[in-house]
This record gives sequence, structure tokens and C-alpha cells, in this order.
Amino acid sequence: MQFRRISNPHTACDASTCQQCASPHLAKIELAVSQGQPVTFVLPAFPGKSPNPAKVLGPLPDMAERCALEFLQHLCDRIKQYYSPGGKIILCSDGRVFSDVVGLRDEDVTNYQNEISKMIETHDLNSISTFNLEELYSTVDFDEMRNHLMQHYGEPIEKLEASVHRGKSPDSSVEDQESHRLYLGITRFLIEDATYPGQTKSRSSLQKESRVRAYAVIQRSKAWGDLVEDKFPDAVRLSIHPQSCGSAKLGIRLIEPDNWATPWHGVAVLVRGRYMLLKRAHAESIGAQLVMRFGRPSHYVLKNNSQEVKNEI
Repeated sequence: MQFRRISNPHTACDASTCQQCASPHLAKIELAVSQGQPVTFVLPAFPGKSPNPAKVLGPLPDMAERCALEFLQHLCDRIKQYYSPGGKIILCSDGRVFSDVVGLRDEDVTNYQNEISKMIETHDLNSISTFNLEELYSTVDFDEMRNHLMQHYGEPIEKLEASVHRGKSPDSSVEDQESHRLYLGITRFLIEDATYPGQTKSRSSLQKESRVRAYAVIQRSKAWGDLVEDKFPDAVRLSIHPQSCGSAKLGIRLIEPDNWATPWHGVAVLVRGRYMLLKRAHAESIGAQLVMRFGRPSHYVLKNNSQEVKNEI
């Protein structure tokens, strides 16, 4: 609970764990403990790098992903200090699920997933594993995989739109409020990803298109989440998005300090001996220097760090 992300940080839940926060997850944890098994977590994340070159170094994982993976391994190691079987995290990459909606090439998603697996193995992150859509539908092409997923788990867009609309009200259900927050967050990321040097569409046009695409992303993401829940029914569900008290998922940060940062939307910058995530353009604007590793761009180092650096992802 120490590293979770909640949607309203100005509550008692932020300082301590309340019963309502913990209750959706206790049964799964108690089951694992009763069987002497590691506590399993599933995390839909690590979809693929943003297509916007002003945000990232390229389509492959770099130090930003490594920092996040090592942070997740650290969480599992912390669990082992209190419960010897420890914990394990299954990364359920959702990039294949909505790549055609967010502007990711399937080829780039494949290469990204393969490099994540290599990174896990190379750095002996033995509490982390991966699960991808193609593990279920290996005999069909990617478009058919997505069609199969939506046929079995997809909800009508109209239902999602109604939930998002209801979520604007503070009196709405936790689920509807989460839908509204998710919609706003995804819309913002889609606008950012589409705002790159050389694109010719107006800001208003990008906003309009992104609002429409955000519903498709949510629809695909929810379908993937439901499939993952069916595949791993005893796993505690995690999310990269902040969650309300009592939600079926626990929001989790991917790097310290806590913020909205995710490695696939930014670059790692070493500042005063500690990595943080920034957009590439921001890192370069403050004078951070690029570091290459094995012939590929890895991260930035800010040597003149007298100024206060704020994460803006």
C-alpha cells in the first residue's frame, strides 16, 4: 500500500490503509498465504513507446523501462521480507490490444515486448513475468486477435460513454468516477502523442479526434482487463492509473517519486544520483546530456542540476 496511487490524495486513505481500501484484495492475498504461495499481481502496462519523438528516445525500451521494472522487483522483494514466498507480478502488455487506435505499429509492439522480456532476464528480475495477447491467439493475425478479444469481452461504446458522463458527478458510483478520470487521462495522452513536429492538424481537430479515440482505448482496455481477470482469477489487480478507495484495482506507481509518469511516455533522467522521468523535449531543454549504451540511446544525465527539476509527464 505504501507505493499505491489513489485518485484523491487529500484523504485519510493516503496516509494509512483503511478497511474499505483493502477489502477488495484481502481474500486473494489470504488464499495465497493459506496455500504458502507467492501473492500474484497482474498489471496491464508496458504497451509500447509513445509514437511522439518529443516524448521518447525511440520505439524500444530504455533506462526508463529498466527503472520501472527494477522498482516492481523491489516491491516483490519487500513483500518477501514479511512473507517468505514473496510476491510475483505478471505484466499483461496491452499494446497489442489497442495499437491500431493509438498509432503504434504492431512491429514496434512486438520488438518492445521482446526487449522487455530480455530486460527481465538480463537483470534477473525473477519476480516479474509477462503475458501478451498473442499467447492466447497464436494462430491468427493481429487484427483477428483484437477481433476475437472484442467479440468475447467488448462492451458497447454507448455503455462506456454513459458511464463517463455519469462519472462527472461527485455523487456517482466509484466505477463511473474511475471511468471519467480514465477518459480524461487517456484523452490527454492521445493529444500529446499526436502533437509532434511536422503534424498539420489544428489543436481543436486533434482534441476532437482524441476524445473519440479515447473511448475506443477504454473499450479495448476494459476488454483486456476482463480477459486478464478470467485468466488469473486469484491475482490482485493493479493499475497504472490512480484508483479510488474501495476500487477493484490498486493504483501503483512505477518509479519514485510518485507522479503520473510512465516509462513509455518519457525518458529517464539522472538527477542528483536518482532517476526521474521527463518528456524528451523537456530533458533536452534543461540541458540534460544523452547517454548511449550498446549503440542505442539509453537515458539522460543532468549535470548542472542547481535548478529545481519538476516531472511534467
